[in-house]
Amino acid sequence: MQRTIEKALLEWKTSLDRLPIILRGARQVGKSYIVEKLGKEHFENVVIANFEEEKRLSLCFDTLLPAEIISKLEALLAARILPRKTLLFLDEIQECPQAILALRYFKEKMPELHVIAAGSLLEFVLNEIEFSFPVGRVQFMYLKPLSFQEFLFNLGQEKLLDRLNKITLENPLEPLFHDHLLQFVRQYLLVGGMPAVVNLFSKKSSYLECQRRQKAIMQTYYNDFSKYAGKVQHKYLQKIFEKVPLLIGQHFKYSSIDPEIRSEIIKIALEQLKWVGLIQRIFSNNASGIPLKSQKKENKFKLLFLDIGLLQAATLIDYAAIFEENILQINAGAIAEQLVGQELLAYGDVYEDQELYFWERDKKTSIAEVDYVLQQGSQIIPIEVKAGKTGRLKSLQQFMEEKKAPFGIRISQNPLSFEKNILSIPLYMIFEIPRLLKELRTKIHTNP
Repeated sequence: MQRTIEKALLEWKTSLDRLPIILRGARQVGKSYIVEKLGKEHFENVVIANFEEEKRLSLCFDTLLPAEIISKLEALLAARILPRKTLLFLDEIQECPQAILALRYFKEKMPELHVIAAGSLLEFVLNEIEFSFPVGRVQFMYLKPLSFQEFLFNLGQEKLLDRLNKITLENPLEPLFHDHLLQFVRQYLLVGGMPAVVNLFSKKSSYLECQRRQKAIMQTYYNDFSKYAGKVQHKYLQKIFEKVPLLIGQHFKYSSIDPEIRSEIIKIALEQLKWVGLIQRIFSNNASGIPLKSQKKENKFKLLFLDIGLLQAATLIDYAAIFEENILQINAGAIAEQLVGQELLAYGDVYEDQELYFWERDKKTSIAEVDYVLQQGSQIIPIEVKAGKTGRLKSLQQFMEEKKAPFGIRISQNPLSFEKNILSIPLYMIFEIPRLLKELRTKIHTNP
């Protein structure tokens, strides 16, 4: 299976100023697989220290000195660990907090050794226990479920992707290929981006078997709750996790979970689900300037689920609805918002924990909302994901007028086009947004 993060990992491998990497992401998004693949393909050997499978390995970290740690690991694992030749992979590192602390010393005392750490519940440990990661000694990378672009590639659709890479505003896609790609989008809505499910679909093309695998993955998340929550908190985590798929695209209200549960308890549980990568919050934002992060409203947000395929399995959506109805209208547009949000996160910088924002204006005389606002350099770009009728673009146009935005984006099932300062991007070209914006700026600059 091919992942776009591999490019960043290869750049890290050859960097002269390399830092130990902590690879973060939810369980089963492919962290262990991608690190082992990197080791097998680009190093003389890869040595895996899995602290969950071999508890005794934690004893190697009774010191923070890399030379002593390596000597003990070599003896227990019966493997040579050589700087510049070996990839040392510390898997399920959350089981050994001392190993997390030791990472900083590999940069100082053994910088030639390539070290990557990962763990299925690492985020919870990092947030619950105060670790000191001095700047310049440890670096984070973030892995998400497969994007639609990765989905196509791993289904053997490289030529289709090549065709998309050449599409421009002056040279749009032919209607035949447009319809063909929308069918792949519908497949992605059901299969999603969890590596095990995509791999299964690529081999058997069975939505039923994919759904069974998705439910198995969901069950592992339920089982994990007991590992980092007490009995009482476990109950709340399970209830919220069950409710979240039904709340996608809505302004979050604590009473939507359970009016009998105190909002403070729900807030803590939401934070924990965010730590382990199962949900993402989309914050309301004034979008009056950059950086967007400085203007977010912590108390106003929507929720995004980890993966659209898991979302479908959790809500038991009718398969026929995916293939017969307007994608943008399924579940009152929630499916489309999940798809676009998940895609925007997937194509972000692998070195950053991305946040998403939406814009709203709530006045007595005028209520307006734009699904996403995206920072591109010094510009803020509004993105509308609703059905493409004129009335549904009113909020987008209001934003452009108020914020003096040169153009806006509408993501829909319509073909690629640019009219009346609205860039219409089809659902299958979200990964091409940066390239298309660059082309658009050039077009506007050339023909003001």
